[in-house]
Amino acid sequence: MIKLNYSAFILLLVFSLSFQGSGFSQEIKSIAFGSCNKHDLPQPMWKPILADQPDVFVWLGDNVYGDTHDMKLLESKYKAQNAITKYQELKSKTKIIGVWDDHDYGINDGGKFYTQKEPSMQLMLDFLDEPKDSPRRKQRGVYAAYEYGSGEESVKVFLLDARYNRDTLYREEGVYLPNNDGSILGEEQWLWLEKELKTSTAKVNIIASGIQFIPTEHPYEKWENFPQEREKLFDLIHQTGVKNPVLISGDRHIAEISKLQDSRFKNGLYEITSSGMTHVWRSFREEYNPYRVGGLIASLHYGLAYFDWANQKAIFQIKGEKGQVYLEQTIELSN
Repeated sequence: MIKLNYSAFILLLVFSLSFQGSGFSQEIKSIAFGSCNKHDLPQPMWKPILADQPDVFVWLGDNVYGDTHDMKLLESKYKAQNAITKYQELKSKTKIIGVWDDHDYGINDGGKFYTQKEPSMQLMLDFLDEPKDSPRRKQRGVYAAYEYGSGEESVKVFLLDARYNRDTLYREEGVYLPNNDGSILGEEQWLWLEKELKTSTAKVNIIASGIQFIPTEHPYEKWENFPQEREKLFDLIHQTGVKNPVLISGDRHIAEISKLQDSRFKNGLYEITSSGMTHVWRSFREEYNPYRVGGLIASLHYGLAYFDWANQKAIFQIKGEKGQVYLEQTIELSN
């Protein structure tokens, strides 16, 4: 019979709970992701996503289209999404995590002054089946981090909240003006992110946001609207030395892959934007992005990352309704 003293038991319990809280699992082979999903439109993407059998699915925002101050209405839209048969099937087989963007937050292009952000946050966490006693329910924003796999076959996913604490933006002639003093994440979230990056031992670190990180030229919402915040994020990724960082984002109703290559990221920092599970641009138009690698996709799609641990590669794809690959980027994993 094995005897365990009280102190050892507590240490074992804390160790166990820490893994439960981080989403730890013994192996990770693939992660699907997507955004811009209207709860009352046809949702053909769940079928090919199910066929890919991802270990995790990441919502990247606009998971429903709430756009309201009426929380009962917002709740009814989340319930409608949860009732989608194929989505229920995915939930039964796959870990679902996610962050929000503006439409599920509750107001188009909204920031920290949205008056219903606290009850809206609780509805979002209900949608994600977050436990009622979760620390995530007590913080200022829906940001979180989850780690999957172990050792040299591990992935950590950072979910950044670009709404709850975001300062105000102003527009002139339809173009957002730079806010050189404001914040996207807020002080508390920045401190959390720095700690999580510094302590990450994951082989691959995926950083997710509802809005795009790298592109600078389009007139819509993006990290470049807060230039100092954008540079702060890139500097933090570089300075913490986190292994194999990759960015994923939504919002734009298109798909594209961007690559930032400078003295900080000599092999390039990639961003995969996947935005258009139920609707995309109504008519295709070219858009300048000096960082773009490959084409711009304006067809319904989702994102998929799969990890070839044996050959030390991560392959990111943009895939369509029949599982066809529109875009693909292979990233060699370094030590």
